[in-house]
Amino acid sequence: MDHFEYRTDADGRRTLFAEDCNVAELAKAHGTPCYIYSAATLTRHVKAYLAALGDYPGMICYAVKANSNLAVLNVMARLGIGFDIVSIGELERVLAAGGQADRMVFSGVGKQPHEMRRALEIGVYCFNVESFAELRALADVASSMNKTARVSVRVNPDVDAGTHPYISTGLKENKFGVSFDDARAMYRFAADHSALEVTGIDCHIGSQITQTAPFLDALEKVLAMIDELAAQGISLTHIDLGGGLGVQYTTETPPHPRDYAAAIVKRLQGTGLKLLLEPGRSIAANAGILVTRVEYLKENQGRHFALVDAAMNDLIRPSLYNAHQQIIPVTEPIVDAAEAGRREAEFDIVGPVCESGDFLGKQRRLSLAHGDLLAVRSAGAYGFVMSSNYNTRARAPEIMVSGSQHFVVRQREKIADLFAGEQVLPEQVTLG
Repeated sequence: MDHFEYRTDADGRRTLFAEDCNVAELAKAHGTPCYIYSAATLTRHVKAYLAALGDYPGMICYAVKANSNLAVLNVMARLGIGFDIVSIGELERVLAAGGQADRMVFSGVGKQPHEMRRALEIGVYCFNVESFAELRALADVASSMNKTARVSVRVNPDVDAGTHPYISTGLKENKFGVSFDDARAMYRFAADHSALEVTGIDCHIGSQITQTAPFLDALEKVLAMIDELAAQGISLTHIDLGGGLGVQYTTETPPHPRDYAAAIVKRLQGTGLKLLLEPGRSIAANAGILVTRVEYLKENQGRHFALVDAAMNDLIRPSLYNAHQQIIPVTEPIVDAAEAGRREAEFDIVGPVCESGDFLGKQRRLSLAHGDLLAVRSAGAYGFVMSSNYNTRARAPEIMVSGSQHFVVRQREKIADLFAGEQVLPEQVTLG
């Protein structure tokens, strides 16, 4: 469920609303393309996870990479959950949004020493370590600061999550995590090092997973490792199963967080292990839409194109992952009303970027005319956060709605912003 729905006006025409805000009016006021997020939907999804965890000891850590807007992070902080971060930039964003350091888990395969120092300064909950080289580097940094770094080793269970290869992370050919053999040596090193404190074990097998079986398969392998470490005198206090729970973009039927967590908690009962979960997509995706305007309609040898003002630089998922997201009219046309220039066809929804891969959707049955507004659904995760300035295009604004109120939580970039940090060569430089 989300808080984007059609409402019918006095003329019988249905218009999309974000909570109690008319999407067409927001687009008129702030231009297109634009991202619109629903605070009520974000809140609902967070509370679903909190309720799913119930009384079992643990922590929900929102995966910041899914959507790192300060307003989104502030919603998470105000709801009292933690954060899964993968860079110093995300760390500082969380702090700026009101998040607590001791509720941050620092993940990622390439943490640099300066990032480790900052995380140790503020006292993050734990480092999810992904290689022996990283563990040694962390030990050196912590020793130089006279600090103790709490560590969790991310193991790679070689479990096929059945998802797109670009978002699969739990197979041995993926760059993430370490083998169980390497993990054994890393735990022994950490247990013997005065600047390291072993606290847990981490596992993340991929994203957009729509079944519980892969999670449970990975869990069994991780629990066997925990028992083996305990027999060697290395006791863990938490297990981090990462994120990855899928969402419904079109016809997918992922499990509800309640059912997903219940299956995990049932297996963990009696272990004394605290459970960490790191949802991102399943909290943010369906809490956002991307609104775009039809600029031109074009037909080329029987193929119909709707050229819109949003492009792959605004939303790259369709191009990068061949992802399918619903595209719906913001205001539905009245079927029996004749309108000059309106066409009904199967359209490729394409943008102005000079790439054949620039599309938001293909072969979508729509009735369109110049100036129509379209909403790309499920755009709250891996939408704006993956956008770019390719073709020197300004990034879209982000708008948060709460009931009948709306707030611009990121301004649209201006052209001057796009090259503000650049400069031409001095005139005295000789060319050739």
